[in-house]
Amino acid sequence: MRIDIDRDRLVETMKEQAEIGATDDGGLHRLTLSDADREVRDWFRDRMEAAGLSVRVDEMGNMFGRRPGADPDAGTVLLGSHLDSQPNGGIYDGPLGVIAALEFVRTLEDEGIETDHPIEVVNWTNEEGSRFQPAMMSSGVWAGEIPLEEAYDTTDADGIRFEDALEEIGYRGDVPAEPTREYDAALELHVEQGPYLEQEERDVGVVTGIVGLRWGEVTFTGQANHSGTTPMHYRSDALVAASDVIGQVRRIPGTLGERTVGTTGALEVEPGSINIVPETVRFTVDFRDPDDDVADEAIERVKAEVAAAADREGVDWEYERRMDAASVTFPDRCVDAVRSAAADLGYDARELVSGAGHDATYMASVCDTAMVFAVSEGGKSHTPEEYTSWDDCYAAANTLANAALDLAGVAERTTGGDDADV
Repeated sequence: MRIDIDRDRLVETMKEQAEIGATDDGGLHRLTLSDADREVRDWFRDRMEAAGLSVRVDEMGNMFGRRPGADPDAGTVLLGSHLDSQPNGGIYDGPLGVIAALEFVRTLEDEGIETDHPIEVVNWTNEEGSRFQPAMMSSGVWAGEIPLEEAYDTTDADGIRFEDALEEIGYRGDVPAEPTREYDAALELHVEQGPYLEQEERDVGVVTGIVGLRWGEVTFTGQANHSGTTPMHYRSDALVAASDVIGQVRRIPGTLGERTVGTTGALEVEPGSINIVPETVRFTVDFRDPDDDVADEAIERVKAEVAAAADREGVDWEYERRMDAASVTFPDRCVDAVRSAAADLGYDARELVSGAGHDATYMASVCDTAMVFAVSEGGKSHTPEEYTSWDDCYAAANTLANAALDLAGVAERTTGGDDADV
């Protein structure tokens, strides 16, 4: 059986969510556990209930909408992504996967289709990790990979605890943040956030896995002093040491593998005055590769560069691990469901490994999982310039819906036309 989602309703719902936390330049500023996050959560709860879903919220604020299946012993098929955004991010990153999952359930209702397996739509809390680190925090707690109390005690830049912020917006639920039932399969739709689908003029992406991720923070501590009166050979300049290492973060990937990437995305300099030798510098390190051994090697290489730079400049150093996420290879069953759905719909698909981390990383530790990618024009994401055409949104959402129906199974159809036409 094939289904076609309502393109106009998908677009309209995407536009509705994009108004909550909208920026003047067409982007989205909806940080996790902010007022805008609370507003979109209230909106999404209403939309799930209107679609006939029973809604529950767990103690990490993860929102689940459940549609029962015909087989009481069948495991649940889980679909969704996240509604939080990066600071001044785009409107597609995360929300498209949530809205597409909702649209799948709406289509089942429209067509009078009862599935063998129960269906759940999920909005994961704090996928982005921009306010509270690490990223994918709440799916990590749910999967048993991150301790609940550790997540609760995480603070943002203003010292606000995650648990307190969750309480403040009224979304600390009573349900345990863990799989409270059996899950058979999970699918996540997301924009690619990269250039490959557009460059090859493909319609959708069939994601076969996710790269390994290593996040860390380096701190150099030297000696503050007057920039005009301190001779160069007397200096212990933390920023000079940091500059040497940051250059190596750029170069190390080229010595390791074709898919290795390295980034320094945040830098703090103290005291931060034009005429003071920098005393303390903190900066982040982000390495990724489909091979976990390669990602680990990148971290060891950068630690060696840190030690050498500290010795040259006469400063102290410290490396703090921020986050490790193992690479994931999705099982054939779910990947085949996505692959077959795209083919049946006539879409030209490309298989690829995700270079970004997603909640599917942790879902994959609970049940068979796969992902669908939508085209990202220009490969841009985490910016207001992020763009996916509505046609590409529809193609990816339609692929998700048909793959999900394949996994969930059809028990009965009570309304609509002949199955052959569906």
